[in-house]
Amino acid sequence: MTVHFGYDKKQVIQALRYHFLMRPEIKTLLVLINVFAISSAVLFGMKKIQALSFLVFSLLWFILMLVIWRLLPGSIYRRSLTFRDHFIMHFDEESIVLETERGAKSWAWGNFSNFIESPYFFHLYFDPRSFFLVPKDAFKDITDQQEVRQLLRRKISKKAGS
Repeated sequence: MTVHFGYDKKQVIQALRYHFLMRPEIKTLLVLINVFAISSAVLFGMKKIQALSFLVFSLLWFILMLVIWRLLPGSIYRRSLTFRDHFIMHFDEESIVLETERGAKSWAWGNFSNFIESPYFFHLYFDPRSFFLVPKDAFKDITDQQEVRQLLRRKISKKAGS
């Protein structure tokens, strides 16, 4: 199967947010910050801590969400030339081939460690931090999406920790 695609900025930003929020270290950090923020709110309400402590944890939560939700995805999008290219991608039983006007690159299925699906993309992971986004709207219909989804499930084994 062959698909042609470019990237929509809003969809890419959303996919990058999804990637960051799925990272175990970010999840842990979010839980810890939320526990501290809620604890400080409760302790402030019980008059056990000063308003400054509550303000510091609230500010920390706000900054963390700003970084994850806006700054990281935006900076990655701006720095990466990939999101400005147009691609042709071929899926077959042996490999995935990616073409641009500058050339082509082929990856055997074994090069991918994992894949996940977000609302707009298939995220094909090489390792926990590097991945390629394949837009779902590149497929001509839901049947083609389902066919590629099944191919990805068959060919990319999910490894622990990915």
